[in-house]
Amino acid sequence: MRGMKNLDEESYFCDMKRIYQFIRQVSLELLSTFIFSIVSFSLVAQPLRVGVAGLSHDHIRGLLHQFQEGEVVILGIAESNQDLVQEYKKNYHLPDSLFYHNLSAMLEKIKPDFVLAYNPIADHLAVVEACAPKGISVMVEKPLATTNQQAEKMKELVNKYHIKLLTNYETTWYPSNQQVFDLAGEGRLGSIRKMVIHSGHQGPKEIGCSPYFLSWLTDSVKNGGGAVMDFGCYGANLMTWMMQGKAPVSVMAVTRHIKPGIYSKVDDDATIILEYPSATGIIEASWNWPFGIKDMEVFGEKSYLHALNSTDVEGRDTTNYKKLPAYQSKYKDNIAYLRAVIDGKANSTNDLSSLENNLIVVRILSAARESARTGKKIVL
Repeated sequence: MRGMKNLDEESYFCDMKRIYQFIRQVSLELLSTFIFSIVSFSLVAQPLRVGVAGLSHDHIRGLLHQFQEGEVVILGIAESNQDLVQEYKKNYHLPDSLFYHNLSAMLEKIKPDFVLAYNPIADHLAVVEACAPKGISVMVEKPLATTNQQAEKMKELVNKYHIKLLTNYETTWYPSNQQVFDLAGEGRLGSIRKMVIHSGHQGPKEIGCSPYFLSWLTDSVKNGGGAVMDFGCYGANLMTWMMQGKAPVSVMAVTRHIKPGIYSKVDDDATIILEYPSATGIIEASWNWPFGIKDMEVFGEKSYLHALNSTDVEGRDTTNYKKLPAYQSKYKDNIAYLRAVIDGKANSTNDLSSLENNLIVVRILSAARESARTGKKIVL
């Protein structure tokens, strides 16, 4: 009986030991899972945190939609026009705490990942001057600047303070444009011979742009020009990209006032011809199209590609004509792209948003205005 008792006690302690080991193993696994979850959560990209400089550019509505969808966090908005502030507070249910009377006051209180500029093009330099010494990167709406002098000052600030300065174009996020670029890079076109880019719409007043936007979009100083700047920049940006970051040899341009009763101070139609060593680019920018258009045609020695809109691409060679399969763009919008920039996943010098590309864009636009004014070819 004593032996039986000892055996029962031994079995009991063995069972307890197994139970203890089981509990310990489960606890360690749960703890590991918990720690892994915490680490994984910390590694998940958090929403971009931005400050906003200005509200007078109607493209701000896209950012506010992204804000409402939780894709971006807005830490502050700098805007001096109180009528404009009240309008956006009401329309987007924005709290008073977001708003500051000027950019300097805002940057004393917040430290965003980027400042996004939605103000007149001529004021982009002032945004960079305020942000760069604080080490804050900037993205402006297209184009980068109105003059070469402004653009060069921005470049100096970028180099001195080691920030990013990027330019946002709607067409950057078109899968169709990316598809044409990638296929050209694969040699599907052969050498590029000619590019034709149409961009514009019926006119900013005609399509219902806000009076705040129109007040500077139709100002020759604040915007640098009319359609030549507003839509000429798209073609200059895309062509610089397609030509692997190289500037054209020369620029010629004709600008027109087709609707002087509406746009008395700036051009409303521009045709710009870019001469490259072995290719020609034709930019047709206008506030007089019968519909909104942003397309790109690229003719190579072997075939032709046409990005009809944001998604559709058609191709043609000597014998075949076909619509290409749908394409997936790397970034769906500027917020996804900026997140990649912060994470070190996007850092190309021949990027549509890059400073290098957009310094050339400003040179092209400045030359186009000079050519239109003098009637002469401008050699770069």
